[in-house]
Amino acid sequence: MTLKSMKPLTRAPLLYVSVQESLRAYIDDNGLAPGTLLPAEGELATQLGVSRNSLREGIKALESLGVLETRRGVGIFVKAFSFEPLLDNLAYGLGGALRQIEEVLEIRRTLEVGLIGKTIDVIGAEDIAELHATVNRMRAHAERGETFAEDDQLFHRLLFRCQDNETLVRLIDVFWLAFYKASDFVNLENADPMATWRDHAAIVDAIEAKDLEEARRRLDRHYEGIARVIANNKTSSNVGGTHEKTV
Repeated sequence: MTLKSMKPLTRAPLLYVSVQESLRAYIDDNGLAPGTLLPAEGELATQLGVSRNSLREGIKALESLGVLETRRGVGIFVKAFSFEPLLDNLAYGLGGALRQIEEVLEIRRTLEVGLIGKTIDVIGAEDIAELHATVNRMRAHAERGETFAEDDQLFHRLLFRCQDNETLVRLIDVFWLAFYKASDFVNLENADPMATWRDHAAIVDAIEAKDLEEARRRLDRHYEGIARVIANNKTSSNVGGTHEKTV
């Protein structure tokens, strides 16, 4: 395959930003798939008309954004898209700002309550069985006083997997993980994990019964509980620490 060359840069200010833009354009113009090895640093620097140091600054910036990946002794590769860099930056950006965490939670709440009706219309027995199995694991953890963050995230993904809308599932993951990561900076301790388990179990029961009103009510109640935890911590937030997240 004949690859298109990059055009030399013409502006000097914020050179590493220009390098980033040119590298992105090079990837897009050539339709380079994740895992593709880019030309060697020397060749890239020559095509761009910049020094290797300037090139490396641009590459490092794109690595931090999850666009490129440098493998020592091998080369520079196009990296598969991931929300992780966004999530990491979002979590640190939120920090201990409980108001912003409330806003993330409200977006999650609106998405899930608003779209649960379609799930009730299309969900099959296999997904319902997986939801029950996930809820059962939550109960076992709660009874032992253990956290169950991974099962909680899986639960919310399973609620909407049947809709075959990958963007929706990714958005739910984004908002779930943003809340979860941000809660590392403040004390969002769940004082009653058994109540959290019961909330999830009731949601599944309503979906299985195809009771839209009850499913929406139970989801809304679940989020009201999380909102109360946030409200209770507005005046006594604790940075860091290990705690159960109510998500």
